[in-house]
Amino acid sequence: MAKPSIVPVNEERRMTVIEHLEELRRVLIISLIAWALATVIGFAISQWTLGILLGPVHKVIGGQKLIYPGPVDAFLLFFKIGIFTGFVLSSPIILWQVWTFVASAVAIFAMGIGFAFFALPIALRFLTGIGNSELQYLPFADKYINFVLILIAIFGITFELPLAMTMLGLAGIVSTTFLKRNRLKFWIGIFVGANMVTPGVDPFTPLLLTAPLIILFELSILVIRALRR
Repeated sequence: MAKPSIVPVNEERRMTVIEHLEELRRVLIISLIAWALATVIGFAISQWTLGILLGPVHKVIGGQKLIYPGPVDAFLLFFKIGIFTGFVLSSPIILWQVWTFVASAVAIFAMGIGFAFFALPIALRFLTGIGNSELQYLPFADKYINFVLILIAIFGITFELPLAMTMLGLAGIVSTTFLKRNRLKFWIGIFVGANMVTPGVDPFTPLLLTAPLIILFELSILVIRALRR
């Protein structure tokens, strides 16, 4: 009778690492293919997407058209919009490995995007209202779209805070006692982080991000406490 073979611990660990790397490679390939195909769709609907992105600024400047100074700026603008739209469309596939959290993550990401569109007209009115009648806001298309896309991405990603905190709480890495005891430090960290990631140097736009994040932080504490009972 043959003796059962014993796999050394180091060899077993090495096999596990290789398996994880193979799985990671497969996920990356599928994600890149999905992003590429979704980007083609993003290019096809880029004109429609541009109309949506221009919605907030048109609430401020009315029917005034945006301008671009360079001959290739319009092409680069639609290229950027197509890539960004492709990423948004392919995000469920990119997040495939965390499938159990995808529904919540996508919903929260969408909530962040929705809040960004709510906050944009308010921020634009505040920013463009600074000065006097001698100054006029003439938005360049590329600068405005950059501002909007960055703001949308920041709001969407940072709104994932409650999901990340809930996962850490369920894993036992953080507790509601720890979060409540260090509440003020987290609030200050949120405020400082909002000032670092939001575009521009005005103090108003970071506050639009800070306020909902603090609310989501407090909601996360309640969710963790409810789930760990």
